[in-house]
Amino acid sequence: MSNIQLVENLCNLRKAKGYTQEALGRKLNISRQAYSNYETSKRTPDLDLLIKLSQIYNITLDQLVNQPISAKGIILEQKGPYTPGMEIETADMFYLTADEVNFIKRYRRTDHECKIIIDKLLDQ
Repeated sequence: MSNIQLVENLCNLRKAKGYTQEALGRKLNISRQAYSNYETSKRTPDLDLLIKLSQIYNITLDQLVNQPISAKGIILEQKGPYTPGMEIETADMFYLTADEVNFIKRYRRTDHECKIIIDKLLDQ
C-alpha cells in the first residue's frame, strides 16, 4: 500500500507549482500515465525518482514523504496525520490515522468477551 502522505504531497506540490502531470512526467523522463499512477497510489516511486522530485520542488526527502504539504505548497512543520504500520505475514505497509491507532490500542486492552462482540459487529 502506498504512503498516503506522499500521495497527497505529490498532488498538492504539482498543483501548487503549476505543473501538469504531462509536464512533470517529461521532467522525470516518464510518461504522464506513469506519473499519474504515483498520485493515485497505484504505484510508488522508487528512491531515484523521489530524489528527483525533492530536487524539483527544492525540499528534503523527509518533507516529501512524511510532512503534510498544503494545497498551496506550504510545508507544515508537524509530521503527517498517518502512522505507518506493517502487516507481519506479507510485510505490506499501511497507514493509520490517529483514531485508528487509538482504536487498535483500546481493542488490545479489551477482554476476550468484548473482542468477540466487536468482531461480530465488524463482520456485519
